[in-house]
Amino acid sequence: MPRTATKLKVFTFLAVLVAAFNLRSAIVSVGAVLDELVQAFDASGAIAGIITAIPGIAFGIFGVAAVPLAKKIGLSGALTSGMVVGLIGLAIRPWVGDIWAFIFLTGFVVMGIAIANILLPAWIKLHGGKNTVALMTVYTTVLGVGSTLGPLSTLLFNGSDAWRWAIFIWVIPAALQVVIWLPMWWNKKYDFPAQTVTIGSVAKIWTSPTAFFIMLFFGLQSMNAYIQMGWLPKIFIDAGVSPAHASIGLSIVGIMGIVGGITMPFAIARTRNKNLVWFPVVFGISMFLGYVGTWLWPAQGWFLWSFFLGFGGLCFPMAIALIPARTRDPRITASLSGFAQPVGYILAALGPLAVGAIYQALGSWSEILIGLALGTIVLSIVGFRAARNLMVDDELAIPN
Repeated sequence: MPRTATKLKVFTFLAVLVAAFNLRSAIVSVGAVLDELVQAFDASGAIAGIITAIPGIAFGIFGVAAVPLAKKIGLSGALTSGMVVGLIGLAIRPWVGDIWAFIFLTGFVVMGIAIANILLPAWIKLHGGKNTVALMTVYTTVLGVGSTLGPLSTLLFNGSDAWRWAIFIWVIPAALQVVIWLPMWWNKKYDFPAQTVTIGSVAKIWTSPTAFFIMLFFGLQSMNAYIQMGWLPKIFIDAGVSPAHASIGLSIVGIMGIVGGITMPFAIARTRNKNLVWFPVVFGISMFLGYVGTWLWPAQGWFLWSFFLGFGGLCFPMAIALIPARTRDPRITASLSGFAQPVGYILAALGPLAVGAIYQALGSWSEILIGLALGTIVLSIVGFRAARNLMVDDELAIPN
């Protein structure tokens, strides 16, 4: 193999690795210091709910805008631009003195992440070649690594401004990804695929029952994920768990995400379709146990409840895998992805926002955890329907 081709392959691998790592670390690190952050700004629980809801809102809004942006400046250009904007937000937001400035700059941070959520898989498919499967494995696995390490930055610093340094430290990997992606953009130039399909001309995707339930399943599991990323450490801390252990608990949830990223695609591929419907039921039961345990015995078994919540979080790789598994025509696959992810993320944003408002009104986590536990029953039922062996193409009656 020519040396230039080898270097490009290595550079492509590094580009995917750093991009995937930055997709979650900057989000979960805020959840780990949310209690200190709220106290420093003298903010209310409702404001804290807004902070935890921002990722879902941004993922929905900018997820819709990602493809049009890529059409104008290319996939590499859109990804790199988002990374630069995110870096600006990461560098400035820890040092502002106003909560609304912090929220505004958090919007910068998640803007770049939202664009990468939608476009990075497409970039891998376009540039991965024979290494596409390996790059996708790197993508899903390292995304889980970022979720795991994000909360642990709180263990590195002490003092009154420790929370500021704990979220500022993630500017280092963010700067590294910009350094790697700027020459990647220069190398790839305008790299949006020449032949595109107008998704809206394919079909009204929301008229497919299976597509609708996949969107609901994606949204409900994302809602639980962002509630946990934003509020789980505070729930543990309020119950008497040390801040260090609370951060470790959130990291356990992230570790399960790594395991799911590696194992779930293989498990789904090797499972008969008629048995696939039981996956979300098992995951829902696990999440139910995690919420009930956190409600009744949070201080005694925080590590066990974190494990159950993390195992239930394997709904995420399953929801992603259902998008290609329940479609045949690539046009329908693209349409389903463009429908399920943005709409699902907007639905997910309502969860952390509601939790913040309810906690502000009641001052207690018991009612919230009971509600979340009951919600896992709905998640299991929706997931059961979404995983049935029915093809979206057939429900839309798309002509060949």
